[in-house]
Amino acid sequence: MKSKRTFVFRCSSCGHTEPKWLGRCPDCGEWNTLVETAAAESGRGAAARSGERNAPQSFPLSSVDSDEGSRIGSGSGELDRVLGGGVMRRGAILVGGEPGIGKSTLLLQLAAQVKTKGRVLYISGEESAGQLKMRADRLRLSCDKIEIYCSGNLTDIENILESVKPVVVIVDSAQTLFTTEAGLVPGTVNQMKYCSFELISWVKEHDAALFLVAHVTKEGIIAGPKTLEHMVDTVLYFEQTDTDKRFLRATKNRFGSVDEIGIFTMTERGLCAVEDPSVLFLVRREGSLPPGIATAAVLEGSRALLVEIQALTVPAKGGMSRVYADRIDGARVARVAATLEKTLGIRLSDQDIYVNVAGGIRINEVGVELGLAASIYSARTGIPLPQRTAVCGELTLAGEVMPVRRLSGRIKTALNLGFEKIVCPACDEATMKEAAELCRCTAVKDLKSAVAAIF
Repeated sequence: MKSKRTFVFRCSSCGHTEPKWLGRCPDCGEWNTLVETAAAESGRGAAARSGERNAPQSFPLSSVDSDEGSRIGSGSGELDRVLGGGVMRRGAILVGGEPGIGKSTLLLQLAAQVKTKGRVLYISGEESAGQLKMRADRLRLSCDKIEIYCSGNLTDIENILESVKPVVVIVDSAQTLFTTEAGLVPGTVNQMKYCSFELISWVKEHDAALFLVAHVTKEGIIAGPKTLEHMVDTVLYFEQTDTDKRFLRATKNRFGSVDEIGIFTMTERGLCAVEDPSVLFLVRREGSLPPGIATAAVLEGSRALLVEIQALTVPAKGGMSRVYADRIDGARVARVAATLEKTLGIRLSDQDIYVNVAGGIRINEVGVELGLAASIYSARTGIPLPQRTAVCGELTLAGEVMPVRRLSGRIKTALNLGFEKIVCPACDEATMKEAAELCRCTAVKDLKSAVAAIF
């Protein structure tokens, strides 16, 4: 005889279940969130049904075909660079960024340009089909292989997935997904975790790839549970400068590096990759440089870039010095300033220090420290750096200049952009000899010799 179906009361906020209704959830403390839902099957019936299926079996790793993890070209070289070479099959990618920065535009371009003969399913819970078509027409995208569905109902989405069998699934956004199994209110923590897990499970079982768009909080982090970032394979963040430039970074990537950066320009045709980012962060000036300006050769992933570091020192207000820097870590600026004061004897403890990077890019690489020191020294003393001089190197607290990665690539990039003098830490003799034949390349060991070589 068929067993009687039972019901429980599940919290729509946290997912906690109770056998009877309560006014307040004992787990999360929210009021009036317990909703009557069907209880999960358990006991003999569930055990019997699980026994009907084949018993799970393991297999040796050596028997696995490595082509099972093959990548799909996204159609964008910058996006492929950040992802580690392309879109990984059976992978889940979470894309976050400020409102209006271009997340939906990027993924609509991906849907039209991805290098696959299969179908692409674009699920939108925020825009209608007409709005998506207007955007595609404005961007002049081919829509032949794009299937769209405008709803956040997980049950309907799963039915469409089974019928379409897409190769790439795009969900915009994770906050709009909902199912009655996880409560009645979309956007809750339990809804996001449950719906995202179901979609991730589907793409891993069907050899597809999933892109999830996520909202961000006012602090700039992805809204919702941190568990969502642990569930996916890759987490991408979109950053925006004061201009039309966009930077795409990976904070987590199971299939590639997190050091790579994708650089785009927002145009009327959508997001366009920047072909030559080497000159993007340099300011062209006539005549000599003003004090406080230094050009540093840094690495962003596998690319060497030349960036302009701008520094300004003014007497501290109220007797307490402060550091103002949003593109370089303020703790790094304070440490370099303290090293300058201790090693060279210039007084900075009574100065407010302002540091900026031209072009709005955020620099985290240690090779920027010698260039940062040169710009602060120039700003404090009023002595400008010579024209066409590039600097790179890592500083220790004792004022030593340490070697940096891929120094030869930085030197070649500086030479290609017309720089005539390079001050850098010492490296292998072959690289230094080759650089010395093309320009004045000065190898330094400490901060004193670096300042002497630069100024």
